[in-house]
Amino acid sequence: MRKIKILRIITRLNIGGPAIHTTLLTKELNDSEFESVLLHGAVSKGEGDMEYVTKFCNISSIHVPRLKRKINPFNDIIAFCRIFKYIRQYKPDIVHTHTAKAGFIGRLAAFFAGVPVKVHTFHGHVFHGYFNRFATRFFIFIERILAKFTDSIIAISQRQREEIVENYRIINPERCCVIRLGFDLGKFLNLEQGKQRLFRERFNFKQNDILVGMVGRLTSIKNHKMFIDVIDYVNKTAAGDIIDKIKFIIVGDGEMKDELLAYSRFKRSAENIFFTGWFKEIDKVYADLDIVALTSINEGTPVSLIEAMVSSKPVISTNVGGVKDAVGEAGILVKAGDYKTMGDKILELASSPEKRQSLGKLGREFVRGRYSKERLVSELKELYRNLTRRAING
Repeated sequence: MRKIKILRIITRLNIGGPAIHTTLLTKELNDSEFESVLLHGAVSKGEGDMEYVTKFCNISSIHVPRLKRKINPFNDIIAFCRIFKYIRQYKPDIVHTHTAKAGFIGRLAAFFAGVPVKVHTFHGHVFHGYFNRFATRFFIFIERILAKFTDSIIAISQRQREEIVENYRIINPERCCVIRLGFDLGKFLNLEQGKQRLFRERFNFKQNDILVGMVGRLTSIKNHKMFIDVIDYVNKTAAGDIIDKIKFIIVGDGEMKDELLAYSRFKRSAENIFFTGWFKEIDKVYADLDIVALTSINEGTPVSLIEAMVSSKPVISTNVGGVKDAVGEAGILVKAGDYKTMGDKILELASSPEKRQSLGKLGREFVRGRYSKERLVSELKELYRNLTRRAING
């Protein structure tokens, strides 16, 4: 039988969950049954670039420089024409888009090119925390139109599906399914805990210092300002020698770096915050952290928390979007913006190695059973088979 040809489209391969997800799927869905190509655009200034992964994984990829995150009618039209042309040449059976801009341009191009099956994955959404009310309503309207010629929408958590189907009424329930993310967990499971000293050596920390880290793009939706508020609160309330032991690490880069540096100086917490930029060997980042935090305003599935949990690190996060689905009972959740409670919980964990170890062990077992790449690939293959059969049978 002829292979099922898949064109996967993502706006850009910036460092983060969607880039990891799409490169993994492109690699794994190249076998006796499926053939996959990844099409991606350009990263924005200040973002970490993960395009190197396409070469490392030896996958087929197409770069469309005009496909960018920011709305620009000139660039967007050129990107549409380029994608439309490639679709007509490649003749895929399925176009599967990821992230908002790729979902808009990619699905339109697939529709006009007559692609039999169109699929879109929401890795989060822009319906909360990104734009003003008018812009948000406009994007909801656009997504409802796109959904009319989308064969299946994938949500990456049950909570996200409820938002897409019930809260925002983007698509009918029967055409929206939940497929959780999956990861290659081996490098995190096989780390020799305690032997990685990435930050301790770089910043000359002591072995018994408690390192609290946040990993993610320095962008407004991640709400690093709340993390700095947490640090300021801890600095003011910590008692005993814990204040000398606890250090805060911000791993990542992005357009808000200068603003966050200024905010940390304003809060007089700069001496206790260490901005590190990006690391390709992300497993070693988690290996040297003791606690991992997340302060997002909105999330789909928080990859940083999943990677931390499988690395046996306790996690604490704002309870937004799909976070609760992702961490279950294995993480500590606080209300969005509640920096005082998060600070208290971090101090509680910092003061108890036993509690950190217990929560880390619980998180590892929870993640290992839910977020394997094998489960992800199996579920996605079955969806593709069903949609392809349906398209053939009319």
